[in-house]
Amino acid sequence: MNFDKQALIEAARDAATRAYAPYSAFNVGAALAFADGSIVTGSNVENASYGLSLCAETVAVSKAMNDGVRGGLIAVAVTGPAVEPITPCGRCRQVLNELAALGDTDPLVLCVGSEEVRETQLSGLLPRAFGPASLT
Repeated sequence: MNFDKQALIEAARDAATRAYAPYSAFNVGAALAFADGSIVTGSNVENASYGLSLCAETVAVSKAMNDGVRGGLIAVAVTGPAVEPITPCGRCRQVLNELAALGDTDPLVLCVGSEEVRETQLSGLLPRAFGPASLT
C-alpha cells in the first residue's frame, strides 16, 4: 500500500474540526485513502432526532461515491476526542465494506486515539461480511 499514514491521520483529525456535534460534543473525522493517491474526508453530522445523525465514515463514503470514486479503497483513518483509539461503528463497517467490495480490497483501518493508533484490516472488524457478492 502506497500512502502516507501520518498524512491520512492528519486529514481525519482536520475533518473532525468540521464536525457538527452539538449534542454529544464527540467530533469524529474520517479520511479514506484510494489507490490513485486521492483522500476523501468526512465528519460526523448530528441531528436533534439522534437516529438521523450521520457518522464521519458514512459522510466520507457518500462524498467518494458522489464523486464517482468506486474502487481502490486502500486505507481508512478514524479519529475522535477519545484517549483510546476509536473504531468504526457497525453501520460504518458495513458501508466501508460495500465501497471496498467494489474494488475487491480489504483496506487497512487506522483507529486513532489521542495517544495511540491501532491498525487492523476491515475484514478483521467485519468478518464474513454481507456485500454485493452475497446477492448473486
